[in-house]
Amino acid sequence: MATLEQTQTLPFRLTEDGTIRIGDSRVSLDSVIHHYKLGAAAEQIAQKFPALDLADVYATISYYLNNEEAIEEYLRQQEVNGNQIQKAIESDPQYQRTSANLRMRLLARKSEPKEA
Repeated sequence: MATLEQTQTLPFRLTEDGTIRIGDSRVSLDSVIHHYKLGAAAEQIAQKFPALDLADVYATISYYLNNEEAIEEYLRQQEVNGNQIQKAIESDPQYQRTSANLRMRLLARKSEPKEA
């Protein structure tokens, strides 16, 4: 009679900033689930992220489907954290000066007459 192994190792690792990455790659759980929710098949996701093994993509999707509430909460928290970081960056005076300077340079370049 055949025996079945009842456990499977998840291809996840938690980074210092609290982001879940897939395997040894820099691809986040967020990215894989985002594409899955848009309707991408596991094979398409693996093509989009060549650093991922197809088996890891399937494992990620399976984990999401079996733990949807917890993963959705994680995704919500990641979005909140991202918004807080974005606000902090955008409110930094140095960032504002750099952005304004870049904007002025781009507008000046756009208004320059084009050479024939």
